[in-house]
Amino acid sequence: MYFLSKELFFPPVSLANVEGVLAVGGDLSPERLMLAYKSGIFPWFENNNPILWWSPNLRMVLFLEELVISKSMQNILNRNIFTVTFNQNFREVISNCQKIKRDGQNGTWITNDMVEAYCKLHELGIAKSVEVWQNGALVGGLYGVDLGHVFCGESMFSKVSNASKAAFIALANQLKIDNYKVLDCQVYNEHLESLGCREIEREEFIEILKLDN
Repeated sequence: MYFLSKELFFPPVSLANVEGVLAVGGDLSPERLMLAYKSGIFPWFENNNPILWWSPNLRMVLFLEELVISKSMQNILNRNIFTVTFNQNFREVISNCQKIKRDGQNGTWITNDMVEAYCKLHELGIAKSVEVWQNGALVGGLYGVDLGHVFCGESMFSKVSNASKAAFIALANQLKIDNYKVLDCQVYNEHLESLGCREIEREEFIEILKLDN
């Protein structure tokens, strides 16, 4: 495991340990975050702990043509019970992702420093959000880092059933229209798998990152 200094540098992702941890320390500056995402690395750590930088051997991604929309979800979308917007309230989305309670987790990995760092990226036009509204209230959404051909999803939240799915589907459809390569979802979970995401080898993901439009 590599200990970062103030130097803007990451070691090769092949040096990540079995769990996927590559490096410790550094900062959450826009420059370091962008270098990380372009290199297939992302920060993930708990409050009051050092920053951990990850590059897991298996990467969960959505190839956009493989998006799965169940019949029940398509019926919900057809009823137009949600309104979806893009980049209308980034801070509110990330704040909700920070506060939402998740099964099996005692707290959140989205620290206050993370919130401010990604809001700064949003101000630079790099971090983006999807908002889902119902009757004028924000009920779901997601945010991530936009690399121009790969969108690196970071977190989702939902206050009512299917709101985060609506955000994910809207984003995937828009990325497909814009000829993105993949939607990066970082690590496996069953919810993502149900939407068509699958794991690929880290090396394949790095090669996708090297592509451009």
